[in-house]
Amino acid sequence: MLNINEIDTVYLASGVTDLRKSIDGLMVIIKMELKLDPYEKALFVFCNRQMNKLKVLHFDNV
Repeated sequence: MLNINEIDTVYLASGVTDLRKSIDGLMVIIKMELKLDPYEKALFVFCNRQMNKLKVLHFDNV
């Protein structure tokens, strides 16, 4: 279960993301395009072309 108290930041990826990408594909976007650490205490939010679906990536440091 997501503990919102452990989240420091929420990043919204601007533009369109192909939501067929796996976790690894989204991590590449976070590292290369956003130049961020995917393991930080943050939520990374991606949106599809129709803007009716979201995919959220968060790593739990347990």
